[in-house]
Amino acid sequence: MTSHFMLRRALLPLAIAALAGCSLAPTYERPQAPVASHWQAADAEGARAQALDWQTFIVDADLRRAVDTALSNNRSLRQALLDIEAARAQYRIQRADRLPSINANASGNRQRLPADLSQTGRSEVTSNYQVGLGLAEYEVDLFGRVRNLSEAALETYLATEEATRATQISLVAEVIQAYLTRDGALRRMALVEQTLDSRMASLELVSQRRAAGAATALDYQEAVGLAEQARAERESTERQLRQADNALVLLLGTPDAARLLPATPRDDLMVLQDIAPGTSSELIERRPDILASEHRLKARNADIGAARAAFFPRISLTGSVGSSSAELSGLFDGGSRAWSFAPTLSLPIFAGGRNRANLDLAEVRQDAAVADYEGTIQTASRAVATDSARRRRGSACARPRRTRTS
Repeated sequence: MTSHFMLRRALLPLAIAALAGCSLAPTYERPQAPVASHWQAADAEGARAQALDWQTFIVDADLRRAVDTALSNNRSLRQALLDIEAARAQYRIQRADRLPSINANASGNRQRLPADLSQTGRSEVTSNYQVGLGLAEYEVDLFGRVRNLSEAALETYLATEEATRATQISLVAEVIQAYLTRDGALRRMALVEQTLDSRMASLELVSQRRAAGAATALDYQEAVGLAEQARAERESTERQLRQADNALVLLLGTPDAARLLPATPRDDLMVLQDIAPGTSSELIERRPDILASEHRLKARNADIGAARAAFFPRISLTGSVGSSSAELSGLFDGGSRAWSFAPTLSLPIFAGGRNRANLDLAEVRQDAAVADYEGTIQTASRAVATDSARRRRGSACARPRRTRTS
């Protein structure tokens, strides 16, 4: 009889652990990508593109320093990094609910009871001192509610991390674009200065010829107009250069960004590895924005499991073990051991439709997450296809034409 009782006591934790492994969340299946399996192109050639770090494909030293400064000082990226820390902390908070919480407790109580409330019929002063370990309310996760909430928090954290990677990539792209815009403005400024010098020299020559009677007033006015036009172009180019400098100062997050930028245009080439047309569409699914969207979809899938578990009973455990005595000096004497165990079973009967509404909301949010995931893939595919077509047209225009010789 005793061995049978001990066997049941040993099997009880195993049964609870087995039930706690259940989950009511739907089995996750990645939605079918709403794009073609390959990007078709007539000249589908080139090496397979790989995920590269920005330091790999930026050759210009000044641009590297500018990008590195932006990644260190940009306020938007800093906010995104702080969002990661907040999501990580939120996940750790939610994950802690899956484990029991044990606290060390010490308490004391001393009170006076009047005669009409005392069992002895006389007024008396009573004392009670306790010390020990207490188990805070711990939910036995029979249907995976706590587990699914923890999974949802984890996927939200991972989505935030991928979104920050996307923010970092966007920041690098914006710095490169602003750098190239500034470089173009510097080149236009050099050309405009040469044009203005040439037209001012022509104006001086026409003025001398007019004084000698070899040029008409119309020739002089045309030279003046061309010189003023070059002067206006210089002012417009100077404004564009200032705007490019201001954009870089904002992106780099430092007022002394000018010292990181060249004063004259460079002839160095910045090499970027292209995605070859015809590459498998699985490559595009590595993009951080798509990965972030998929993690959000997984989080909404876990929310459905937590919402379903709310329809089933919840078991909570509370207990304590320690020592208790009416005298502080006898708190640790023999025979002062005390314990308590208080399991609680809660079965939802009527909640005004709250649980049903929570499940409907979780399912709608999952459908919205699927639509967002598919839309993100379509947007990314369209952007890559447009860029590939633009590059192919640029290569075709740059290809030298053959001339027929007799």
